[in-house]
Amino acid sequence: MTKQKVIVGLSGGVDSAVAAALLLAQDYHVEALFMKNWDEDDEEDYCPVQQDLADAQAVAGCLDIKLTSISFSSEYWDRVFEYFLAEYRAGRTPNPDILCNQEIKFRAFLDYALHLGADWIATGHYARVEGAGNQRKLLKGCDSNKDQSYFLYRLNQRALNHTLFPLGNLDKAEVRALARQQGFPNFAKKDSTGICFIGERKFRDFLARYLPAQPGEIVTVEGESLGQHQGLMFHTIGQRQGLGIGGIRDSNGEPWYVVGKDTEKNRLIVAQGKNHPALFKRSLQARDLHWISATPPPVASCRQARIRYRQPDQACKIMSLNGDSVTVSFTTAQRAITPGQAIVFYDGDQCLGGGTICA
Repeated sequence: MTKQKVIVGLSGGVDSAVAAALLLAQDYHVEALFMKNWDEDDEEDYCPVQQDLADAQAVAGCLDIKLTSISFSSEYWDRVFEYFLAEYRAGRTPNPDILCNQEIKFRAFLDYALHLGADWIATGHYARVEGAGNQRKLLKGCDSNKDQSYFLYRLNQRALNHTLFPLGNLDKAEVRALARQQGFPNFAKKDSTGICFIGERKFRDFLARYLPAQPGEIVTVEGESLGQHQGLMFHTIGQRQGLGIGGIRDSNGEPWYVVGKDTEKNRLIVAQGKNHPALFKRSLQARDLHWISATPPPVASCRQARIRYRQPDQACKIMSLNGDSVTVSFTTAQRAITPGQAIVFYDGDQCLGGGTICA
């Protein structure tokens, strides 16, 4: 009987390495693909692509599997980075990792793998899939601290029909132990954080290379002017550091936090105190909805939601669902609801889909 062919997205990290090892143990024909998604700054050391490739090659050598390297940089620029810039230009705070999953890992990579005759692709994401046909369900990973379903809410039935998540039932400690047992040189490698093309550089310096800064006023919620910001794009809701007004305090002596942006007047709105009422809202609006089942689920099933990664599920209720927009209320007021970020809906362990917060 011919083995089913699976191509693993081998990133150089420990998760994808163990995913490949597990699939070999399950008697798949396993090959690997290393994806390079960013061509800018190749002469600099911000994004350790060469080290990641070397780590992926070492793992492929340990497992004796074929590794192919490919660049999706053009697709990344057109489908992810242009959106990233447009959102910051509009004063919002985007999450490009979500779009990268949709457009690169589970579209460009999937298309390429199927072209090579693969039956499946696989990644090191902590998530699960169950069901068959066009009724596939995306479920949370069993390790609640590593569950990555939040970043995968824009996957469609086609992607789920061709994707394996070998780590879905494992926790991180088990994965590292398996990597050590396999003799992988990267078993203790730190998890990557943040956006890969930004790497370790200062985010403000990076963004200023692509978008012109537009200084404006920093004002309190009452409208009092406190100073100047260097650009709304450099700030996000709930931010404390980097405001440049730390020495300005009133009688309560608490730090300042960003609570809003007035894009029309180019004003950054701040308030004092981590728990200032202006930081909390009981409702939000979202647009650009995506449902994993391809059609909206019953409104009553969207009983929990997250507005950021690793946030515990929050009890919620959809107040209105109108085509591509939704209004959501929460049982508990939510801190730092941020336009541009994602709200993702859950029914227990099942990820139903979500949208982009706009207000």
